Amino acid sequence: MKKISLFLLLLPLYTIAQQKIGVQLYSFRNEFKTDVPGTLEKISKMGVTEVEGGGTYGMSFEEFNALLKKNKLSVTSVGADYKQLEENPQSVVDNAKQFGAKYVMCAWIPHNGDDFTKEDADKAIAVFNKAGKLLAENGISLCYHAHGYEFRPYNGETLFDYMAKNMNPKYANFEMDVFWVKHPGQDPVALLKKYPKRFKMMHLKDRKTGTEGNQNGHADVETNVVLGSGDVGIADIMKVARKYGVEKFYIEDESSRSMEQVPQSLAFLKQFK
Repeated sequence: MKKISLFLLLLPLYTIAQQKIGVQLYSFRNEFKTDVPGTLEKISKMGVTEVEGGGTYGMSFEEFNALLKKNKLSVTSVGADYKQLEENPQSVVDNAKQFGAKYVMCAWIPHNGDDFTKEDADKAIAVFNKAGKLLAENGISLCYHAHGYEFRPYNGETLFDYMAKNMNPKYANFEMDVFWVKHPGQDPVALLKKYPKRFKMMHLKDRKTGTEGNQNGHADVETNVVLGSGDVGIADIMKVARKYGVEKFYIEDESSRSMEQVPQSLAFLKQFK
């Protein structure tokens, strides 16, 4: 009986240890400008095997794919532009299949300046439901990555709530960037619990303590700090994320220190073993 109880107590930590942590390649955008092969090699040497990407940095797909294979990296999620999803969703399917990715993420909804409205949300809902249906028919999961402006008040809740209730979960779900949930004043853990199984992917990103938030989708990239050293609450999030449906995790560090910080962030996550 005691052995079973101990196992149950350790189960959450065991689960964390089994979570494969990838990286969002945007973290190393500056390094890719000058050295694509070397940057992929450095990522591989960090112990990473899964990445979120979608482009080839000016190389042919064959050349880039050869480098991925050489460094034992798999592209499990690719980005897609909103306009591309709206006007040519088949091209999104084709790109995802080319990489062998089972997830597609869209990270921005076009809107006027900082003024995100219900009308913008309605247009996006229609685009995501329609494109998501085509992707789902091809075995690909579409996820929208919120950036904070979606959490403006609407009808007693937020525009994000409105989107979540009107996006068909069969076709369109979400990628939670925990920084961009914290920054507009939300609680990532509470949001996971409010919408279980809707957040299929997660960007792990921490914020320098004391940073002033906003709901306009903008922040100084240098406020990105090593996971566990900021105010987002990464440890608490990791303890429940998979329980509430997160399937893929990617560290995203937009700071100029990403090459130094990402290995430290990976080390922080490993301490949960």
